[in-house]
Amino acid sequence: MRVAIYARVSTTRQAQAQTIEQQLDRLRAAVAEHGWRLDDQHIYRDDGYSGASLGRPGLDRLRDHAALAELDLVVVSAPDRLARNYVHQVLLLDELAGHGCQVEFLDRPMSQDPHDQLLLQIRGAVAEYERTLIAERMRRGRQAKLRAGTLLPWTTPPFGYRLDPERPRDVAGVRVERAEAVLVAQLFDWYLEPQATVYQLAKRLTEFGVATPTGKPRWNAASVRGILRNPAYTGRAQTNRTRVVPARRRKSALLPVGPGDSHAPRPAEDWIAVSVPQIVAEETFARVQAKLDTNQQTAARNTRHEHLLRALVSCGVCRLSCTVRRTQAGYRYYLCRGRTDALRVAQGQRCSARYIPAEQLDQLVWGDLCALLCDPAQVACALERARGGAWLPQELQARQATLRQALGQLERQQQRLLDAYLAEVVALAELERKRQELDRRRATLLTQQRQLDAVAQQRLELQAVADGIEAFCRTVRAGLATAPFAQRRLLVELLIDRVVVTDGEVEIRYVLPTSPDGPHPPYCQLRKDHLDPPAAPCHLHQGGQRQVGRAEADVEGRLTG
Repeated sequence: MRVAIYARVSTTRQAQAQTIEQQLDRLRAAVAEHGWRLDDQHIYRDDGYSGASLGRPGLDRLRDHAALAELDLVVVSAPDRLARNYVHQVLLLDELAGHGCQVEFLDRPMSQDPHDQLLLQIRGAVAEYERTLIAERMRRGRQAKLRAGTLLPWTTPPFGYRLDPERPRDVAGVRVERAEAVLVAQLFDWYLEPQATVYQLAKRLTEFGVATPTGKPRWNAASVRGILRNPAYTGRAQTNRTRVVPARRRKSALLPVGPGDSHAPRPAEDWIAVSVPQIVAEETFARVQAKLDTNQQTAARNTRHEHLLRALVSCGVCRLSCTVRRTQAGYRYYLCRGRTDALRVAQGQRCSARYIPAEQLDQLVWGDLCALLCDPAQVACALERARGGAWLPQELQARQATLRQALGQLERQQQRLLDAYLAEVVALAELERKRQELDRRRATLLTQQRQLDAVAQQRLELQAVADGIEAFCRTVRAGLATAPFAQRRLLVELLIDRVVVTDGEVEIRYVLPTSPDGPHPPYCQLRKDHLDPPAAPCHLHQGGQRQVGRAEADVEGRLTG
């Protein structure tokens, strides 16, 4: 018999205490007692891996060898060593059994007896509860040590600090790296100079050849800003300032949020501060924070010239946004950030998209917007297609009438069947059989009737939405020809979500309000592609696309310019 053994411990401390060796000794002794032969290659162990996850290297090798039919039996000390989650236990046992490999536990050998199977379920549930209890105790224990000031909140120290390698979470083992601490203090002084910016500091550090906290040669603005915002340099290492929440902001206007996580701030009274050596004075840190806040609110933006699509244009090649550039000769262009971003250029990922003439693009998009507002039937048609309304009203009414006739005919058949039974023409058994058949047909017809009623209601709602769009278009249509730039810009911000330019092709993504109450920006939280990728669009006309969102009409127009 080809036998394997598996052992696991959850923490590195348990692995260092040789508790996994105790498991292996028990397993080897059990194998030798039965006279089985155990090869060294079939000893599987996971040191410091949680039983709540199936991603364990030792377990993966065990499952791979079992799938190759190399094992007949796996011996484990207890079910919670195999997995702490009952669902995972059942999955592994079924998988191994499907490959012809049985699992035996030393604490209590299992069989196909119902009592043993029930006991396995109970032990799995208890193991899962115990793991949750341990995790909660560890969390509360860490918070108690943090509040007492005996535990560091860092897993990686900030730039300028070093930890004791033997006691990485011990507050007493924190020391200041002199060379880096001098540079940190210099960064705060540099930023307080007149006209100094975060980008200038990053460029200066790169030119000086200073390595980043991760050992890279090139600094970026985010790393410098992280140092300037870190309160640990004033002697307070703060933690518990944020909580994990699902991500709600997109990294790119052309990509959905995805399944990532974000952090929301906690109330100030929940923050926990741990004392560490001080590098920057409190007054200097406060002045830097005030300047960072002021610069963020009053940052220079290209608003001196009239750019209709400012901050609304994206590059279809690299999916980044486009900025506006004005040459000395007076020409204006929308330029992809991927062409000028220093980091992308250094990494050899510079975008190859061409310059976009701003005046031509503004005229093209404004003309298409005016044409759409003057012909709201296009939007109504897009809504109808997106809702899947493919039947004409008369066909819908005809099908509803047919169903009503069929239901009336079934009621007459049931009445005639009852009359035949009362006249002793059919027996009771025949009555029951035919009645059940008629009931099944009636249930099917009722289901179809409910579906048609839902479609009819949907068409009524769709008509109301279309009326709302037409009313909105009628309101703004009157002043399109004579609207000044400020009003045109306001209308573009309201109705256009994004303009995507790919070489000579321009894609305009509209967002039209459908609520009777009027528009409710921001639309990005309502668009169906904000959290999930958009569905395949339905084509409306040559080169055009139209889609409908949940709380607004999301219309995409593709033009060639």
